[in-house]
Amino acid sequence: MDTSEISVYRPGELSGADRAAWTAVQSQAPIWGAPQLANPFLAPEFALAIGRCRRGVRIAVIREDGVPAAFLPFQRSAMGVGRAIGLGVSDAQGLVHRPGFQWDARELLHACRLSVLEFDHLVADQKPFEEWPLTSHPSPVMDLEQGFEAYLGQVRKHSPRFVRGTRAKERRLRRDVGELRYVHDERDPQMLRTLIGWKSAQYRRTGRSDRFAHAWIVHLAEQLFHTRTATFAGLLSVLYAGDRPVAAHFGLRSERVLTCWFPAYDTTYAKYSPGLVLHLRMAEAAAADSMAYIDLGRGEKQYKNSLKTRELLVSEGWVMRRHPVALCHRARRAPVRALRNTVVSRPELFTPADRLLKRMGRIRSIR
Repeated sequence: MDTSEISVYRPGELSGADRAAWTAVQSQAPIWGAPQLANPFLAPEFALAIGRCRRGVRIAVIREDGVPAAFLPFQRSAMGVGRAIGLGVSDAQGLVHRPGFQWDARELLHACRLSVLEFDHLVADQKPFEEWPLTSHPSPVMDLEQGFEAYLGQVRKHSPRFVRGTRAKERRLRRDVGELRYVHDERDPQMLRTLIGWKSAQYRRTGRSDRFAHAWIVHLAEQLFHTRTATFAGLLSVLYAGDRPVAAHFGLRSERVLTCWFPAYDTTYAKYSPGLVLHLRMAEAAAADSMAYIDLGRGEKQYKNSLKTRELLVSEGWVMRRHPVALCHRARRAPVRALRNTVVSRPELFTPADRLLKRMGRIRSIR
């Protein structure tokens, strides 16, 4: 980055021109072969929303000959420990950059006053960050580039019983509960609150940590629900049977990518698999909106295996400078991350652990 200039801003300091340049880089990324950079989690709107909910958010803008060439949103602690923007709730992280842009990771960390920068969903082809050992994980995708019928044809090839079974449950839901109505872009904020209630109950029921017990995540979802630009929006999709909502999903969309973020359903109708019905309706509507794919997000789930047609790769780990804080951070975080990944990747460990979490969730629900 010999001819580059790195400036670091608080979210409110980012100029309109820089935001427009960032959006333009994302819009053009699929054209020059980097569709992973078009993910809405890498958009300026997401970074600015996090900045309104969390402290320490910064945005590095790298200019070449005075022109913005790359953007890195991150969160920084007082000790210089950096985290990818929205670490823990974001499904795509990394440097958003123009084609052919090269950068030096250590120089970038130094300019950002970071000793270490942690990722858990680093997108592919971030070569300067890959100098450090990173662990890659599949992130399943519903590919809609050729349209919904082409997508459905691919799913039928590898999982014909899944499609038949889901369609049969959809018919039974219509017969038993009422005519189905799908709203791809529901604007009623009360429905968002309903979804948050369902998702919180699901977290507790399955023994997972309830993300919506954190006020800042509720605030983030509400902000993004009301964020709408030509290239970005928070999208709430709802499946109704009769006049009753039975499944819903809140995610983010860019021009070409829809992310699967918070899906949930009313457990009263669990036998009809309304969540799966919803996902197929989402795919049909997203294809009609010219979305290239729905990113289901990293994580091993049976429904993702049934819906996916291919996989992306995301990585987790650290990029570091030689600094005592960086070494201490890695020593503290690495064992926990390694243990979790070992359990998740090995069915003989994950299955009993998952059963135990669900048992604890049932006990917690009774209390």
